[in-house]
Amino acid sequence: MMKSVISLFLVFFITFTLVIALDYTKMESAMIDKYGAEGLERLKAWSVLMNNLKTENADATTKVDRINEFFNRQVTWGSDDKVWGDKDYWATPIETMGKAAGDCEDFSIAKYYSLLNSGIAIKQLRLVYVKAKTNSGVQAHMVLAYYPTPDAEPLILDNLVTTIRPASRRKDLSPVFSFNGEGVFSGTSSESKGGTEKLSRWQDLMKRTKNEGF
Repeated sequence: MMKSVISLFLVFFITFTLVIALDYTKMESAMIDKYGAEGLERLKAWSVLMNNLKTENADATTKVDRINEFFNRQVTWGSDDKVWGDKDYWATPIETMGKAAGDCEDFSIAKYYSLLNSGIAIKQLRLVYVKAKTNSGVQAHMVLAYYPTPDAEPLILDNLVTTIRPASRRKDLSPVFSFNGEGVFSGTSSESKGGTEKLSRWQDLMKRTKNEGF
């Protein structure tokens, strides 16, 4: 077990050193402590993706497509009760990759932080609370919206509908409010409703994510 962890760490270190703005020592330590070799293997796969996007000088569309695809393939949907033993838990990217499972918030948060690290500007990303129409009725849901330009129609990254589509083609979604690391907004509009101080789960999540190296 220990040899396996050390080998994975060496590969992880080599591929990860080219990824900027992350504390890979903290990330590696947090992953091994909580999830061992299997978690580190998934973190290594993520770091390879991030490194490839950087070395290929990938454009924004490619970054959005590949990061969306990575998490939709790597992570299995599971309720907070089942995955975390909590009615409403927001997982850090390390936790989501470590478990390889999570709900809509966890998918969206992991994609958000990955895109930020890839070089996408924070103003182009919003975590969006929506009401989603499903076969079983209307349910609360979260997606990630990406704005190619400030006035552009947002593209929706989702775990329910895995293909990225413009918001106008997601008639099943009704936005309630959105937010990012800079503030809270009405729906998906540019109208600011202030800072994120009142979003206690988001404040806690940002602190925990920073402590894990993001």
